[in-house]
Order: sequence, then structure tokens, then C-alpha cells
Amino acid sequence: MDEFQHPDVRPLDAHSLRGLAHPLRMRLLTLLRHGGPATASQLAARLGESSGATSYHLRQLAAHGFVEDAPEHGKGRERWWRAAQRGVSFDEGLLEHPDPQVRGAADLFLHETASNRTQELATWLANRNDWSEDWRHASDLSDFTLRLTPEQAVDLIQKMHELVNSYRAWAPEADAADTEQVRVHTHVFPTRTD
Repeated sequence: MDEFQHPDVRPLDAHSLRGLAHPLRMRLLTLLRHGGPATASQLAARLGESSGATSYHLRQLAAHGFVEDAPEHGKGRERWWRAAQRGVSFDEGLLEHPDPQVRGAADLFLHETASNRTQELATWLANRNDWSEDWRHASDLSDFTLRLTPEQAVDLIQKMHELVNSYRAWAPEADAADTEQVRVHTHVFPTRTD
């Protein structure tokens, strides 16, 4: 486990990455992580896909250990799925893997991740007036430009991850009246000024 790793976060390797790096699979896994257990039909309706497509890709995710059955939700023949882990971690070395298919999957994974985060932010902006004034004031769209060494950037990332993870330890019960699921995105990357 690296310094940023949470116990319920799965490190991606070349094999698991190829099982996950597909736009629909990534969207399915995101929905299960954020929305909880669901059936292939429910997920298909939310994504505008056929239930055959969602069923197939859920089985592929299960074969790679990203999702699992949620039998406590099922009734009769309904098959419910849930995310097997809270998240995944990405190893930058996958971008330099000797297999070009792994490098392609790594690139697709990163671009889909960025696209999904952009969509989450756009959805918040489009629907922010549906939330209470307290929640509108509790949101943040900040950016910072710093001059750092690579070591300082790693230190900053580690401290941000530690801070976010510290909120997991004392989070209120999920059914508390004023509790909502909150998404926190962080991005640390170098830019050129020329």
C-alpha cells in the first residue's frame, strides 16, 4: 500500500486496468459507488443504455473484482450489484507499460476519469439552485497556482489525502438529516508559463 492508499481502495494493475478501462464500465462503477446497489435494468435506465449492455459490462466488472452481487437487495430473479471497493488508485507506471494495449487502457482510464469529473461538476452547476442555501455556500470551486518541487507536490498531495480521509473517521451517520454525499476532487499537475 502506498502513502496515499486507503484500505478500501484497490490499486490498478495491468490486468485489472484492462477490465475497467471502458467508458460504460467506468460509468457503471461510478454509479454503484455513489448511488449504492442497483440492478442492470436500473443502471441502464439511468445511463440511457440497454439492459443487455449493462448486464454484459457488469459481468465483466465482476470478473475483474470491481463489482459483486448484493443478494440482500434481490427479490426473485432480480440480480443486484454493488461496488466491491470504495475506489481505485492509478499507478503512473501503467502509462509506460511495455504492452501498448495496457498503455492505451491507462490513457483511456485517465481521460474518462477527467471527463467524469467534469460531468459531475457541470451537473452540480446546473442543479445548484435545487440545493439549500447552506449547501450552496458549502460548495467550493477554487484553484491555486503554486511554485513547487516534485517532492513538495507529493507532500501536498499526501497531506490533502490525509485530510480528506480524516473526515471518514468521524462522518455522521448516513441517515442524519443534514448529511449528504459530498464529492471532493483534487488535481495537482505542472503547467508551463510560456
